[in-house]
Amino acid sequence: MRTPASYISVLFTISILLISCSSDDSEGTPNNPDITGNDLSEAENIQIFPADHPLNIDISNSPVDANSELILSNIGLSESLFADFGSGLYQGAPIGIPYVVVKGNQPEVPITFRANNYDGNYGDESDAGPFPIPLNAPIEGNGAGDSHVIAVDVQNGMLYELYNTDQAGDGFEVSSAAVFNLNTVAFRTDGWTSADAAGLPIFPLLIRYPEIEKGEIDHAIRFTITRSKIYEGYVHPARHLVSGNVSDELLPFGGRLRLKADYDISGFSATNQVILRAMKKYGLMLADVGSDMFITGAPNDNWDNDDLRNLRQVSLDNFEVIELGQITTAN
Repeated sequence: MRTPASYISVLFTISILLISCSSDDSEGTPNNPDITGNDLSEAENIQIFPADHPLNIDISNSPVDANSELILSNIGLSESLFADFGSGLYQGAPIGIPYVVVKGNQPEVPITFRANNYDGNYGDESDAGPFPIPLNAPIEGNGAGDSHVIAVDVQNGMLYELYNTDQAGDGFEVSSAAVFNLNTVAFRTDGWTSADAAGLPIFPLLIRYPEIEKGEIDHAIRFTITRSKIYEGYVHPARHLVSGNVSDELLPFGGRLRLKADYDISGFSATNQVILRAMKKYGLMLADVGSDMFITGAPNDNWDNDDLRNLRQVSLDNFEVIELGQITTAN
């Protein structure tokens, strides 16, 4: 029996639709690229601010602040380093602040500023979108807590950072957003926040495993202390403050700690020696409110969490506060 032409036409249409639906989408779509194999090491092959940027300067010979002992005693000399990053999951989320690498052709998506039950709306101190961030970019804590999102455009040398983020519709809803040109020495508007409370960029201050593979961390490292120990002010290159008190024993945002030059690191692993050498040369920079002496890095399956715990052997009495200089206050 001869099959009617109309029937053949219907079969042809159905087959085309089936082929289309079953095609290989392993590379994702422009707004949702496959980031499972995202080569984060590409971010180490670009300039992350010029060498004379304050985050990258060698402070190994910088003078000690007159209030160093007072500040450290107030934080707690027995407090020790805590690596707030690692491999695997904690409470179902990767450990640390994640980031994604994008190229110059990454589509831009809208950014909407809003308040929610976690924090307020800081759109008036933010950079407006749209931003070239994949809709499936990892969100810190899987959306719990600070929920940072970071994208590094390795072709254009641009950094995009979001705070208190929800992926919604064709873009993101956030409390604040910041853009940094990694090719220049430039700073946010005085008094503005960023995706971090201090108005600093996050990504350039993270401990990242590809740096360990290169054998050097060549920048200051982000750390936190509790709010009651933070001065209501900030020092360069920080740009923003949090409300609190003003007294000599408090450390302002942007304040820098340096591991003492004579601290013996020979008993630590090669990985931890890279981290500790950076603390001697570039120091720790106070960037946000958090737990005392938590140092921040990006998640990576290559971290040895047991080895990172050995950094807890390094207590605060082995540090010194670098001369703070002029502190900007609310008045």
